[in-house]
Amino acid sequence: MRIAAAVLFAVAPMCAGQAAAQDQRARAEAFEQLPYWPGYWVSESAANTPISGIALRTPGAGGATFDSVAIWASNAPWNEEGRRRVAEAMRTQGGRKGLGWGYPLMMNAATPIQILITPEEVLITNAYNETRHIYTDGRGHPPLDDLWPAVTGNSIGHWDGDTLVIDTIMVTNPNLFFQGGPPLSEEARYVERISLDRDKLYDEFTIEDPVTLSGPWVAKLSFIRDPGFDRMIQVDWNNDRTGTDGAENTIEPPVDERGE
Repeated sequence: MRIAAAVLFAVAPMCAGQAAAQDQRARAEAFEQLPYWPGYWVSESAANTPISGIALRTPGAGGATFDSVAIWASNAPWNEEGRRRVAEAMRTQGGRKGLGWGYPLMMNAATPIQILITPEEVLITNAYNETRHIYTDGRGHPPLDDLWPAVTGNSIGHWDGDTLVIDTIMVTNPNLFFQGGPPLSEEARYVERISLDRDKLYDEFTIEDPVTLSGPWVAKLSFIRDPGFDRMIQVDWNNDRTGTDGAENTIEPPVDERGE
């Protein structure tokens, strides 16, 4: 009996080691099947934005057209409540302090993003400590009574070939976080399809919100690698546009960027 027990105790660690090795091999094989999107990506519509923060968008130039998921998007099908929110946001945005980009605007901003792909989840992060966790391990969304609104919401995803399909819910009204964000409600649902085509990433958004939209809002975004970045450095966001005397918009762009 003692000999059998000794053999059992000796074999158990060996079996555990073999199982761990099999798990590592399976994970390595899963990695081999995944796309690889290295580099630091910036929204093509906001590429080469100067220090003023005003993107040099030229829709239609050279055949290029740029969709947007910002408050100023021309293709958003706002309903009466949506238009009311937009008007109020536009009226009050001048002196507001931005807290960051937030979702979905971080996917349509001048700040580069980095995408880390693993078998269990995809991380999308920018320089302002904003990170999206997209779980691709087969889980669903938690029950609604176990969810609460967050700046980046709750995201699950799956791979359709080399296309990442993302389903995001429970996003805090993006305009409350940053004045450029669309004033959608917490009932909004965001579905994205992200894929790489040669040297560009494409992200097709479909947003549905029974509170602020009269129908699906579809926007097609594109991203290019920013050659000026070779690492991601996290920084503090400070976008306070109010002066000590209460004046608004005290941040002035350089003279050569004012278009005067």
